[in-house]
Amino acid sequence: MAIPSIDISSADNYPKPDGIKFGYGTAGFRYNANILSSTVFRVGVLAALRSRYLGGKVIGVMITASHNPPPDNGAKIVDPAGDMLEEAWETYATDLANAATSQDLADRVNELIKNLNIDISTPANVIYARDSRESGPALVKALEAGLKAAHDAKSTDYGLLTTPQLHYLVKSLNTLKSANSYGVPTEEGYYKKLANAYKKVLSGSEPYSITIDAANGIGAPKVSELVKHLEGTIDMTLINGKYEDPSLLNSSCGADYVKTNQRLPGGLDADVPKLKLFCSFDGDADRIVFFYIDEDGKFRLLDGDKIATLAASFLKDLVQETNSGLNIGVVQTAYANGSSTEYLESVLKVPVVCTPTGVKHLHHAAQQFDIGVYFEANGHGTVLFHPDAVAKLQTFQVSSPAQKAAIDTLLALSDLVNQTVGDALSDLLLVLAILTIKRWNPADWNQSYTDLPNRLLKAEVRDRTMFKVTNAERTLVEPPLLQSQIDNLVQKYSQGRSFVRASGTENVVRIYAEAVTQTLADELGVKVSHLLEAYK
Repeated sequence: MAIPSIDISSADNYPKPDGIKFGYGTAGFRYNANILSSTVFRVGVLAALRSRYLGGKVIGVMITASHNPPPDNGAKIVDPAGDMLEEAWETYATDLANAATSQDLADRVNELIKNLNIDISTPANVIYARDSRESGPALVKALEAGLKAAHDAKSTDYGLLTTPQLHYLVKSLNTLKSANSYGVPTEEGYYKKLANAYKKVLSGSEPYSITIDAANGIGAPKVSELVKHLEGTIDMTLINGKYEDPSLLNSSCGADYVKTNQRLPGGLDADVPKLKLFCSFDGDADRIVFFYIDEDGKFRLLDGDKIATLAASFLKDLVQETNSGLNIGVVQTAYANGSSTEYLESVLKVPVVCTPTGVKHLHHAAQQFDIGVYFEANGHGTVLFHPDAVAKLQTFQVSSPAQKAAIDTLLALSDLVNQTVGDALSDLLLVLAILTIKRWNPADWNQSYTDLPNRLLKAEVRDRTMFKVTNAERTLVEPPLLQSQIDNLVQKYSQGRSFVRASGTENVVRIYAEAVTQTLADELGVKVSHLLEAYK
């Protein structure tokens, strides 16, 4: 008699809502929390299967909706290397989430076990955590029920964490007994790794002053804990740190608010000091953007493009000093400002690769370089050091103190950046380290190149799936004729550029427009949005 794949009676407690089709995307599942219980139960089942399929390796599940409003929530699965779920398994996740009944779910699980030859007697090991949303505890219970139903998978609840901290823990646990251990698999180990690397990079420099908008999310207590380990090497002021009140999460604050509106977050006086550096996290602290008020009193955004160019320039100089021959590349998406791409290619002479939106695409492309820098314009990104490049630096025969210092700095930076996923806390320290060494204020950083004015809009549509794209999401294939209509508009604007793509999490189409002045960028964006009225 075949062993049941899951406990069907348990699955009956989490029925799928009628009339809703769930989809697993780059951000995992992300919907209103009220309809997610069945999906999160099934995520537990799938995570257990994934662990067994990989011989019992640790799999992570993060319950979060990142920058989304408080009523939303979501779940995403973290693979053993701390990276995103393998793409083929996204299809399996979607398939299980949409099983109409418990019996249908069991049948689909059995089919998956058979097709992938999964030995369900292999012990499964899953860890999980959540952000600070009110719906988190209830969804954790659904996840735990799914794990238990899947032959009582071994699991560990890490409570409240940032998303990058869970990624760190997954990779650390899976490399614990290897020669290339990523880190101590505890929250304390995470703080110590980042803090020790930061202090190595700076060694005695004056602390940089920064005010952090934590989006009233889980990043607030976590960055405060990190600062304790930094022992006075940064001067931090925290605002929007009320993570205990979930209703305030991402409300008129946070990275998405600041980036989209290009204005100060709530919680700051309008009359803030000029040339002082500020930054904003998102709700689960995997994004960061910086900003300041210039000498003329104007708001200036330093987004993911600015972070990428700052990091690439600094790292290129260090690599040249090492004379190690390592190559550096930058990965961007269609949302990258045209001026940043021009600066990287023409001034820094650094190769640039453009991929579709979504961290998994950027991460994979960055792995092709010795040192790969990737940031989405929204502030999500990191720097990847290829293991072979790290090994080369560790064994390099140095011939001068300057060369040794450059190598030591690069190796410390490889520990400072979270190489599993974009991490607001890690990226914060990376930027502060570079600015401290260069002795730059925010205006110095911003002057490397001037962003083309741009505008990001969104339009509600009746069916986002009808919008098909190619050319790294910069060109529409469907609906027919819409791309030519956009092209005709763009030609009328100096340095104009615009594209549209379907959102991965909402039933909307996102519109990006760029032109030589802000007025023209706004006008172009509005005219493109008018083209989409036919698809409401």
